[in-house]
Amino acid sequence: MDKGMRILGINAVFHDSAAALVVDGRTVAAAEEERFSRRKHGKRPVPFSAWELPEHAIAWCLAEAGLTPEDLDAVAYSYDPALVDPTSGGLDPAWEKLRTTYAARAPQFLQTALPGYAGEDFHFIRHHVAHAASAALAAPWGPDGSLADCAVLVADGRGEATSMLAGEYRDRKLDILRAQSLPHSLGLLYEDLTAHLGFERSSDEYKVMAMASYGEPRYVDQFRKLVYATHDGGFQTEPVNWTSFAPQRRSEEGFDERHADLAASVQAVLEEVLLDLCGWLYGRTGSSRMALAGGVALNCVANTRLLAEGPFAEIWVQPAAGDSGTALGAALTVAAEAGDDLAPMTTAALGRGWSEEQIESALNTARIRYERPPDIAAAAAKIIAENGIVAWFQGRAEYGPRALGHRSLLAHPARGDNVERLNDIKGREQFRPVAPMVLTERAAEIFSRGPVPSPYMLFVHDVDPAWQDRLQAVTHVDGTARIQTVDAADDPLTAGLLTAFEQLTNIPVVVNTSLNTAGRPMVDSPRDVLELFGSAPVDALAIGPFLVRRP
Repeated sequence: MDKGMRILGINAVFHDSAAALVVDGRTVAAAEEERFSRRKHGKRPVPFSAWELPEHAIAWCLAEAGLTPEDLDAVAYSYDPALVDPTSGGLDPAWEKLRTTYAARAPQFLQTALPGYAGEDFHFIRHHVAHAASAALAAPWGPDGSLADCAVLVADGRGEATSMLAGEYRDRKLDILRAQSLPHSLGLLYEDLTAHLGFERSSDEYKVMAMASYGEPRYVDQFRKLVYATHDGGFQTEPVNWTSFAPQRRSEEGFDERHADLAASVQAVLEEVLLDLCGWLYGRTGSSRMALAGGVALNCVANTRLLAEGPFAEIWVQPAAGDSGTALGAALTVAAEAGDDLAPMTTAALGRGWSEEQIESALNTARIRYERPPDIAAAAAKIIAENGIVAWFQGRAEYGPRALGHRSLLAHPARGDNVERLNDIKGREQFRPVAPMVLTERAAEIFSRGPVPSPYMLFVHDVDPAWQDRLQAVTHVDGTARIQTVDAADDPLTAGLLTAFEQLTNIPVVVNTSLNTAGRPMVDSPRDVLELFGSAPVDALAIGPFLVRRP
């Protein structure tokens, strides 16, 4: 083809409203609306906020590519209202009718967000197909990092009428081999558990995964009767009387062993069902590779078990595996159907970036004292080595829920009390772990079981016992860590910080957690991070080439 398509992908159905732009088969921009609106997961105290169009993210994606709405060849929406049957699957008919009506009118709503777009080429993409494409049509397989045929598994709360899709991509075309009808859903099961344990559903499921490490799966036999694979590529999830296992926990309360044991039991059964699905999918495809997406794919403990015990030699997980990633997947689906030459995803840094001039202007406007050291990475490493906590704001923002060295809080990994310090800064529960960043070439000598490289924090690794005392802050209660490997070729600045820190401490690891406070999205702009720095006990801010020290 002489010219590829310019395709805008949109998610605006359940939560995590987002936009992504694919031009000539290449992803040029992708961002969640929450980074602009400052409402985490797009939630407001009104019922329909999750349905809002990502108007700010759309406008930014187009501006980043230098395009106007008139320049677009197609728009893809990651939900197909024609596939919804509100009378089946345990759905609320009135609610589903309202949701479906809203989705069906998306082309009309877009006339506000995309003034001038004719709307002649609008695509409703099945929700789980968009998830599948976000992984399988973006995965950089093999040593050359190219796209390749692969199996694909999607599991989440729900799409239009299903909660899981298993299939295979050949020549960038999807063959759907199995889908699981609602109301049976691994994602909704985990959401219900999340709510019972006092957390926010469709938001805090990762807290349940962390809590599970503190418990024993003592209820696993009971749950195997309620949640089980059917050995034909599907599964069943029966209604659960949660209070028969553990009392309802209030959000402000601590948790006891019953809550932790309940979390551990559901986690174990979830993993068992996923292993069965992978075995069935491998039997149908024979592929050595599997791409994963959907909210369940953010369960990094399960991902590691699938890789360690499952039949697939390689597993790649979309960094934006939740619903925000369907914006990208919808666009990639249309691009593949148009015959565009697709480029694999090699970075999650697809969001907003800021020039030195813009950053310095923000610092001057805030009337804040700053300096420009000759090497910002070395200056930040020195502060961390002296046990200071650094807010690290560099490059383009990450697409997806993980902080990957662009919008991060960094700290010394050998100080166990840094977990409490960081959780206090962020205003979150003290049982929550923090993660290590490590140079790719050093990872294998410290961390095992999980894959290396592991650039997106989507697997857990065992911490070598010889290193656990030196990595107290990042070693979870079960002896694991959710690592992020850093390659100097991909992120020379963060790699330089790790190198400088090791020269000072003989430790090639730094604590990395997301740069935000409880209930708020990760910071995205200089204004966002200056507001956080002004209100939280962070010792220094490394923003672009500039360093701000707390007086």
